[in-house]
Amino acid sequence: MICLAFNLANWRVSPFLLLLLLVMVGAYAVERMRHRAMLARIPIRVHVNGTRGKSSVTRLIAAGLRAGGMRTIAKTTGSAARFIHADGSEEPVQRLGSPNICEQIGIFRRAAKENAQALVIECMAVRPDLQAVSETGIVRSTVGVITNVRPDHLEVMGPDLEHVAIALSGTIPSGGDLFTAETRFAEFLKDKAERSGCRFHLTTPDRDPSAAEMEPFGYVEIPENVALALDVCQHLGVGRETALKGMYGVIPDIGATTRLSVRRGEKQLTFLNTFAANDAQSTVFLWKFLGLDKPGERQVGVLINNRADRLRRAVDVAKIIAGDIRADWYVVAGAAGPAFCGMATRNGIPCDKLINMSGDSPDAVLERIFSLTRQHAVVMGIGNIGGFGHRFMERLEQERSRDLSAKERVVQ
Repeated sequence: MICLAFNLANWRVSPFLLLLLLVMVGAYAVERMRHRAMLARIPIRVHVNGTRGKSSVTRLIAAGLRAGGMRTIAKTTGSAARFIHADGSEEPVQRLGSPNICEQIGIFRRAAKENAQALVIECMAVRPDLQAVSETGIVRSTVGVITNVRPDHLEVMGPDLEHVAIALSGTIPSGGDLFTAETRFAEFLKDKAERSGCRFHLTTPDRDPSAAEMEPFGYVEIPENVALALDVCQHLGVGRETALKGMYGVIPDIGATTRLSVRRGEKQLTFLNTFAANDAQSTVFLWKFLGLDKPGERQVGVLINNRADRLRRAVDVAKIIAGDIRADWYVVAGAAGPAFCGMATRNGIPCDKLINMSGDSPDAVLERIFSLTRQHAVVMGIGNIGGFGHRFMERLEQERSRDLSAKERVVQ
């Protein structure tokens, strides 16, 4: 401030500009004080970051805390941003423009207004500098969560996994607690945490819930996500059984892995929505986790959605379908179909297995998938949830609703 005053004294600044500067500085100081007051009213602040599973873990932690009697608000970014009230109901986050981390400030105000004891908030920043600003300038979490470190958004956080880990570590809380299920970079995260006066907690695979504990979930949830959320809840005073009961009632994020089955006559289609797992490592993991590497008697197909602004992911998908994701056929939708098919064939996928439907409607794509189905096909949606992915899932829900209505008429 002394240097600033000295410089201003030596500059020829108009009184109006000087007054404007003082007003801006004063407004910033008032806003900063106001936000700090909001933070003080919410004693438990959980900041969830990571590559995959942020939205799911945010919802799981909030549900577990709520089941323990804690008045908990949550906010996800995910495939569609949601504000989740203390009673578990939710609503879309309204935006006037592009996503901006400043919207998190408004979330704190709403949470304080609803007398939240805890706020579980998903990190919405991608740029490394903005991730750090989100933590130090806005959230100032008491508990930090880093789900995992995977190769995504490398154009911003890359060029490699080490840089992704560095970027994600920007949300480690000062003097709080850090929870993670990331084992490869555990030592790095532990060292960063200890340098910040933060206690480090690693959720290892032996903490994963049993098959019996996972069975009540109404959608496909990853045991690692549940284990991580349970560790956070237990740290905050909610027992495992109580937290699990709350988690079973979670409304999954629109990008969560879900399973939908529809029929047309003698044909049955089971669709696995994994569109939101848009990095190669997570997609291959889900392919094996869901048992599609051992299909048995079923046909197995893949629906690939490419986004025009995510063509780097298309390159990665073209590689993994040739190596790890072996299917009976691949339907290509969204953008850049011819280019993707060219990449896939160069990686070894036969041309007759690739069906280019780039630019076609969800209805046309669904018709084609049914025409490819002999009796029972399991189809996994991969690539991206945005654009065509959302529209296709809406079309599939319509198909299922019509199928259920037809069954009800037959019963009556």
